Amino acid sequence: MKLSKLLFVIATFCFSSVHAENLSIATGGTGGVYYPMGGGLAAVLSKYIPNMSATAEVTGGSVDNLNLIGTGKPYVGFSMADAAKEAQMGEGKFVNKKVDLRTLLVLYPNLMHVVTVESTGIKTMKDLKGKRVSTGAPGSATEIMAFRELEAAGLDKDKDVKRERLSVAESVNAIKDRKIDAFFWVGGLPTAAVTDLANSPGMKIVMIDNADEVTAMNKKYGNLYFPTVIPKTIYSGMSKDNKVAAVANILVVNANMSDAEAYQIVKTIFDHKLDLVRTHQEYINVTLENQKTKSTPVAFHPGALKYFKEKKLNLN
Repeated sequence: MKLSKLLFVIATFCFSSVHAENLSIATGGTGGVYYPMGGGLAAVLSKYIPNMSATAEVTGGSVDNLNLIGTGKPYVGFSMADAAKEAQMGEGKFVNKKVDLRTLLVLYPNLMHVVTVESTGIKTMKDLKGKRVSTGAPGSATEIMAFRELEAAGLDKDKDVKRERLSVAESVNAIKDRKIDAFFWVGGLPTAAVTDLANSPGMKIVMIDNADEVTAMNKKYGNLYFPTVIPKTIYSGMSKDNKVAAVANILVVNANMSDAEAYQIVKTIFDHKLDLVRTHQEYINVTLENQKTKSTPVAFHPGALKYFKEKKLNLN
């Protein structure tokens, strides 16, 4: 091989190695659904996208994820739609730090779990008054939605409950230790930490209905929420189906992500969906049809739109 050609090959190899894409997946706590889903996504992107090395990060949840995306660094983040809207508008937890976001995908619905155990005597949202209640980790969208649920139920988050700010895993441990009476958690089905509580000896789980609050929440915050059901078969010991409020989960990125990279990520998710479903069953809800639900308040990334156009998906 001529020296000039050899140098060209070496230079090409070095260039491609240096420009390998490192991508971080911002997820949530280890007891929730975002974390295993993020781990599965990182593995699939690393395996199928040339020169991409993706890793999943444990975070406090949606709010933390949106702040990380706001840094402009290469992040893909899981978020609830209501938190993403606040970030996009520079409201609530994002006052003076508006995030320039784009949606890659509508993922699956997040269902509001209001969880207690039979020994507390709590049966309704009103029964939370005067109780020790966790409203979610500080960096989570659970906290945003929990505050809105309490408000819609006619309860003051600061005066009517003794509030803790715990992750879902910490909340379950606190319930077991009788340190709190109930907790809010908004997530997919099943959530590992809630399953753990439901299967704990000497504990009978009680899931509080909270779907009645949807109308008041939407009236104040926009049409982000919808009523649905957690079937009684999901968690051991449930005596009936649980009527709950739900909100869409979306996969979001900074608007500065290139169209080519956004396209690659979306295409890889759909092309290798079966691999993702093996990591968590909520990936079964990632469908082309679900992109048409208008459940994301954040515009789709042009790279995602390119893929949808190829699949003849009309989002109008």
